[in-house]
Amino acid sequence: MTSHQFYLDELAQLVQGELIGQSKFKVAALASLEQAQAQDISFVNGEKYLQEAQASKAGVLIVTAALKDQLSHHQNFIVVDHPYLAFAILTHHFEDKVLKRGIEVTAQIADSAIIAENAYIGHYVVIGENCVVGDNTVIQSHVHLDHDVEVGKDCFIDSHVMITGKSKLANRVRIHSNTVIGGEGFGFAPYQGKWNRIVQLGSVQIGNDVRIGSNCSIDRGALDDTIIHDGVIIDNLVQIAHNVQIGENTAIAAKCGIAGSTVIGKNCVFAGAVGVVGHINIADNVTITGMSMVSKSISEAGSYSSGTGQFETNKWKRTVVRLRQLADVPLTKLVKQIDHMQAQIESIESTLKSRK
Repeated sequence: MTSHQFYLDELAQLVQGELIGQSKFKVAALASLEQAQAQDISFVNGEKYLQEAQASKAGVLIVTAALKDQLSHHQNFIVVDHPYLAFAILTHHFEDKVLKRGIEVTAQIADSAIIAENAYIGHYVVIGENCVVGDNTVIQSHVHLDHDVEVGKDCFIDSHVMITGKSKLANRVRIHSNTVIGGEGFGFAPYQGKWNRIVQLGSVQIGNDVRIGSNCSIDRGALDDTIIHDGVIIDNLVQIAHNVQIGENTAIAAKCGIAGSTVIGKNCVFAGAVGVVGHINIADNVTITGMSMVSKSISEAGSYSSGTGQFETNKWKRTVVRLRQLADVPLTKLVKQIDHMQAQIESIESTLKSRK
């Protein structure tokens, strides 16, 4: 493990914050408010954490100006407008990075592949014909790049990733263990009771600064490419089917499934276990709450839900019974009943007014 130690003035400069306290205070690590020790730095992300911050043993706190004035027990601060963002920036400087460069002797690389001199290719990596690996890219052990795959600059491909289907990755892409990029899409033509396989002839295009978690599948297109645009972040255990397009800076949480040929806009948020049917369009700036089922296109920005929140078990059972009973009543009958009830209410109100 690499040891990371910084002076306080160095850290303040990295996040463009105002330093208050000892400029040469030595910081050993980032830590939570609860676990921080005297040489650690932590952050206070809002007033609801003030009590924890007062009790924290952290040697340095990242705070806003308003919060700093309420923390009388501490002496060393970095004052910024957005403490959580400052914390995110500093994590990159405390991260243990793969600094080794070159190609391990157990790697198998086709003669036609082009590998940057300052890339790292780990043990038992297989790289096929006509592949390209860009500057400063790290490819960990047991990764397989099939023929004609291109990986850009400053990428990180974790162990046991498979990239196939002539996929193209831009710069600063991170892909975590056991993910498959460019696998065959789920395309079959039904005929006379049998499923006839459709060969998937498209590819996958992944933009800059995309992060893809572990155990994900992103299928290549049937004809057109599957496209993941710049800045998209994808959690673990996500399935993205063939020909899907995902707009810039969209976030997709774990266990989401997106069916084929769906187009998702920019700056969307999909919470955990959302399901999306195929061949629909979702506008920019749409949020889908957890375990929702998106069954038709969404044309306007906003938050959408279809899942049912938890009940105590007996209440849930009664609710299900009522829902089933409601489903058995024709909508026209319900409307007539409501109209009749409204007429009765109006009649009673009229009678009461006349008596006055």
